[in-house]
Amino acid sequence: MEKRDGNILEQMRSDALKCFKAAIDSVNPYDAVKRALTLSGNIITVAAGGERYDFDLEKFDRIFLVGGGKAGAPMAAALEDTLGNRITEGLIVVKYGFTRNLLYTEIIEAGHPVPDEKGRAGAKRIMDILKKAGERDLVFSIISGGGSALLPLPVEGISFEHKQKITQMLLDCGAGIDEINCIRKHISATKGGQMARAAFPATTINLMLSDVVGDKMDVIASGPFVPDNSSFKDAWDIVTKYRLNDLIPHPIRDHLKAGVDKKIEETPKHGDEIFTRVFNLIIGSNMIALEAAEKEARRLGYSTLILSSMIEGETRDIANVHTAIAREVIKSGKPIAPPCSIISGGETTVTIRGNGKGGRNQEFCLAAAMDIHDMPERVVILSGGTDGNDGPTNAAGAIVDPFTIKRGDTAGISASGHLANNDSYHYLEKTGDLLITGPTNTNVMDVRVMLVR
Repeated sequence: MEKRDGNILEQMRSDALKCFKAAIDSVNPYDAVKRALTLSGNIITVAAGGERYDFDLEKFDRIFLVGGGKAGAPMAAALEDTLGNRITEGLIVVKYGFTRNLLYTEIIEAGHPVPDEKGRAGAKRIMDILKKAGERDLVFSIISGGGSALLPLPVEGISFEHKQKITQMLLDCGAGIDEINCIRKHISATKGGQMARAAFPATTINLMLSDVVGDKMDVIASGPFVPDNSSFKDAWDIVTKYRLNDLIPHPIRDHLKAGVDKKIEETPKHGDEIFTRVFNLIIGSNMIALEAAEKEARRLGYSTLILSSMIEGETRDIANVHTAIAREVIKSGKPIAPPCSIISGGETTVTIRGNGKGGRNQEFCLAAAMDIHDMPERVVILSGGTDGNDGPTNAAGAIVDPFTIKRGDTAGISASGHLANNDSYHYLEKTGDLLITGPTNTNVMDVRVMLVR
């Protein structure tokens, strides 16, 4: 019986991997940009999400290409293939290893998720390019996941080390990406619409791959070309929520409090004239990836259900919700009868309590594996980051089944111990359940595929 289950589980694991690959392929950054742009003579049409704009390139003296994010290199390649030597100057910042050879665009590799000096230098150079753009110039901005950390330029009075420290503190306490970006925007010279301010009065076309829940434009890479919906008070409330008031660097604390007291100008808001020449479009998202995974699951013979592309919360809790759904499917055939594929997306958080190695997707899978280890039925659960990197590891995530914990027991390792120490990577490495894809050069949050037969 176990051998027969093993054969079926092997096929299910293969099916889950195919669904994940389909999701990744659907948000290929190069293809997303090419779909959004059409050049006919001197007219370039930009269309995405039901919006369409036509621009006559004859009316512009120069074209600049700037941007930041893990998907920057293939996005820039697509723009180069479309515009060719019309590009006057290009500069983008990407994560280390997420690069490629380009003709007209310089690439700077920098640190993520914790910013580094190369990112700061790159952001400063991009701001210099934007500031020299005039009314008869066209700016193409390409923004993707990781752009916030990769375009760090603290405001005067806040050191780069201070910004690194607060970023790490927020990550460690389990703050959500919206919360981290809110604070980043209010201590940054680039984020929260500040790049739009620098580029004005040039025309800016800002193409974004969304890596945030709900595709909120002002949160994607902290919205460098988007009106900021958050305030200094919001940023200070986040600091208070995580009880960091007396722990964050004093210059940041003083700056945020000065903003709350209206002693510092707020980030640009809706209605500011600087946004009259900015065109923001989302060209790739988590839902697009989930729908591609769903299509592949149907092709493989599974009934399908997309739960949501907007799932947030503590990753262990979210894992328990998913396994509870699997149990309900097995018991009652609801909300969908097996064989089925239940697909979800979004971005969970991990509260660091130990000193192990892992990421939110690996922790999700280890917690799920512990919950399904006693299931006699066939269940496979995959959770992976679409960028190919889960936390500070070389794995995108993991793929587990009811025998994962048995494999751990055979190897003499404790699942509960590793989970308590936030050490999912080393556990799943020994059970052979890590999902390793290498850099995908895209990023639209996470994709989870749960198969039940």
